[in-house]
Amino acid sequence: MQTSLRNQQHALIRKLADCIEEIWLSQLTVSPYRVPEDLGYIEGCLEGERLVIENRCYQAPQFRKLHLELAQVGNHLDILHCVMFPNPEYALPIFGADLVGGRGGAISAAIADLSPVSADRILPSAYRAALSALPSPQFSQPRALPEWGDIFSEFCLFVRPVGTPEEEEFLDRVRSFLTIHCQIASQTTPLTSSRDVATVLAGQRYYCTKQQQNDKTRRVLEKSFGEEWTDRYMNTMLFDYVA
Repeated sequence: MQTSLRNQQHALIRKLADCIEEIWLSQLTVSPYRVPEDLGYIEGCLEGERLVIENRCYQAPQFRKLHLELAQVGNHLDILHCVMFPNPEYALPIFGADLVGGRGGAISAAIADLSPVSADRILPSAYRAALSALPSPQFSQPRALPEWGDIFSEFCLFVRPVGTPEEEEFLDRVRSFLTIHCQIASQTTPLTSSRDVATVLAGQRYYCTKQQQNDKTRRVLEKSFGEEWTDRYMNTMLFDYVA
């Protein structure tokens, strides 16, 4: 499935968006997720340039929300943002991926990870074994995680991909992350202990709280839509969590 915005974006963003949805639809039993009417498609203005945001969401038995956001600012900035929020009855990490780039230009930031939600901040053994078996990534320009980045795992990939070969390697890496995640999730049985569910909920809240500290995202949205709208969008669309 493609959106009209996707067709206008950087080639790697188009490929990654297609890859994410293809794996979701083939590996999981998905159904529609209700997005608030005014948050599915959004238009605004940022410093005189048109800002467009499109959100697509699904849900699955193991995941309460599969969120894919595409955004574009004028003719020079394309963004992909993706998060898979597990249902709290499943002790699964949180998959997240972000791409920032310009059409006809370089991708300035590419990040993907499976973030643990356990109290000890360690991925389940099945994930560690599968991810450790992947080839070591080879990128010429790794990037440093933000100060609030303790939510990320040891397998987090954060780079500035240089040229088509590195862009393709990033795409392949994300495809591996997603495939591993969906396969393990499909074989995972739900938790029965309320204490274990509470631990998962606490981990998801911590993840969302940390992600909401991303000042770059907040500044862009506040310039375009104001502080009140930005708070609602970040708390209900980007990084919502079960209370």
